[in-house]
Parts: sequence; C-alpha cells; structure tokens
Amino acid sequence: MYIKLETTRVDYFRNKQSEIKAELFQGIVDSVAVGEANASQVGKRIVLPSSFIGGPRDMRRKYLDAMSLVQRFEKPDLFITMTCNPECEEIIEQLHPGQSHNDRPDLTSRIFRAKLQDLKDQLFKKGIFGKVLAHVHVIEFQKRRLPHAHILIILIGDHKITSSDQYDKYVSTEIPDRNTDPL
Repeated sequence: MYIKLETTRVDYFRNKQSEIKAELFQGIVDSVAVGEANASQVGKRIVLPSSFIGGPRDMRRKYLDAMSLVQRFEKPDLFITMTCNPECEEIIEQLHPGQSHNDRPDLTSRIFRAKLQDLKDQLFKKGIFGKVLAHVHVIEFQKRRLPHAHILIILIGDHKITSSDQYDKYVSTEIPDRNTDPL
C-alpha cells in the first residue's frame, strides 16, 4: 500500500513538471555539468518539490531548519535516542497467538508514538531536565521495521548541564552481577 501511494505521488509530480518549474533544472547544460559525455544516457529528470516528504529538497530544508536553531540558540545540551522495544508488554498483549511485531507494524508504530508523546510531555511540559529553550526531533525506521527517535534539546541558561555531577543525576550505568545475571 505504501508503494502504491508513493508511486501515485511521484506520478503526480512527473505530470506536473511545468507547474514546479522543472525546466529550470533540465537540459543539456545539466548533463554536461554532471560530466555526462554519452548522449544516450541523457534522460528526462523529474524534480520533486520540497513539499514531497522524504525527497532530497524536503530533507535539505529540514536540515537547514535544524541548523538555524543551533545558529540562534547555541549548541544542543542533550541528545536523546528512543527506540521501539518489540518485546514491551503493550505490544505483546495486543498480538494474536502466532503473531510477531513484524505482522503488526501499525500496532508497533502506534504504541511507539504514544510512548514518544509521553516522553515529549515529560521533557517539554514537565521539564524533567529543566526548561527547554529549543528542540528538534526526527523519527526514523530501522531495517527491522521498528521506529526510533532522535531528539536534540537546547536548555535555558540556568538549566544547562555543566558539570559531571549534574550529568550523574541523569545518566548511570550498572555492570550486572555474574551470579544473579549470568547472561
């Protein structure tokens, strides 16, 4: 179904090239500029507008938007990654016997989104790390079809984490005991 929708979207832009000023990007000059010497390799280029989600122009626009945050508000203070756990009880209890999380991508995505929304509420509304000045996040899908999110957070001056003692309040590691956790 995803491929059908994407094909329909690309076909739309293929047929509407004159409306998005594709002639500005086409022609022999473009072919020569990329070093194409064989005329048989010259084809019709399809230009995707920045409104085409996931296209190169859309990704560049989003990248530049994120970089403008850094330019205006300083470097990020926190980089948080959240991954979907296919073994979490919310997913497992909704699966029918014999199903795996791969059989229900709708379920895993919806539960991940709910958990991400809860994390964002804790970060931005409850201020668990302090007051947030600016933030940006992106959701990606791993090769195993599981979503994960990357969140960059810029904190307000007094709430910035500046010492190792402050980091220790939020970050901890634990080496498992060989006797109680042999695996």
